[in-house]
Amino acid sequence: MKYFFPDIEWAHPWAFILLGWIPIMVGFYIVREIFDFNEGELQFSSFRNFKGIKNSVLSYFRHLTIVFRSLAIAAIVLVIAQPQSRSSWKNIKTEGIDIVVSLDVSYSMLAKDFDPNRIEAAKKVVMNFIDGRPNDRIGLVIFGGEAFTQCPLTTDHKVIKNMIEQVKAGMLSQGTAIGLGLADAVARLQESKAKSKVIILITDGVSNVGEIAPLTAAEIAKTFGVRVYTVGVGTKGRALMPVQIYPNGQIEYDYQEVDLDEETMTKIADATGGKYFRATNNKSLEAIYKEIDKLEKNIILEKSFSNKEELYLPFAIFAAVALICEFLCKYLFFKINP
Repeated sequence: MKYFFPDIEWAHPWAFILLGWIPIMVGFYIVREIFDFNEGELQFSSFRNFKGIKNSVLSYFRHLTIVFRSLAIAAIVLVIAQPQSRSSWKNIKTEGIDIVVSLDVSYSMLAKDFDPNRIEAAKKVVMNFIDGRPNDRIGLVIFGGEAFTQCPLTTDHKVIKNMIEQVKAGMLSQGTAIGLGLADAVARLQESKAKSKVIILITDGVSNVGEIAPLTAAEIAKTFGVRVYTVGVGTKGRALMPVQIYPNGQIEYDYQEVDLDEETMTKIADATGGKYFRATNNKSLEAIYKEIDKLEKNIILEKSFSNKEELYLPFAIFAAVALICEFLCKYLFFKINP
């Protein structure tokens, strides 16, 4: 079969033994036609009026029934043999980048200057960003008064998106430890072999706790060749901020001045070869991630394994069509009455 289908492999080649049924069936049909096994008998007193009558050309087309049946059986055997495309290696372009998102989860991220709030807007944009990076390893670090690796670097983007869904403001101790959030993200990239290593740091405040200062963490990132994009979220001026969290989970809001340390965020980005962005609403936050996506298109050529593709469907359709044609020929066009 390799001669007829050079680009196809067969999962069950033993099925071709079943093709032996076709010549047996055709042989039986020919013998039956020659010896008239199935013809009925009529008695006439004289055959004089039948002399000179020739068979109609159409009568020979009755043999199409066995042709269609043979083709149908052959196609069914091919389906059973399970044809597949040959596995192959091909060159593809991939981004080859390791990215860690470091997300502030302090209570201030519940501020309502974003829809529905800062943290939910950030989560949505991050997940959209992940969808646009199918070939990259992506991880997630969260920080408040401390830092925690929510998801290590992974190519399983369903897993990391599920972990992002579980992130809630206030799930860590209170405070904003930007230095710890950045240092933890660097630690996730420390052993990375990727050609490009990136951290996207998202916060809405000023670093006020933590053993590691933000600029010290930036120097650590620089040492390991990690580029940091910093994103400050929060409108300019006053925003509806959470001012009291009650034991029953109820949150009291009031308008307060947005306090964002843009100077430090800019210095972190500049020290590592990244860039600082200010997001004041959902639309600008989405635009920032699109720009980062464009900046981090480090295309490299790789060899990729191409998976086998099942090819039985055309043969199954052909078998069905052949059986329908046999049925029409036998019971409609060349109907034989008993």
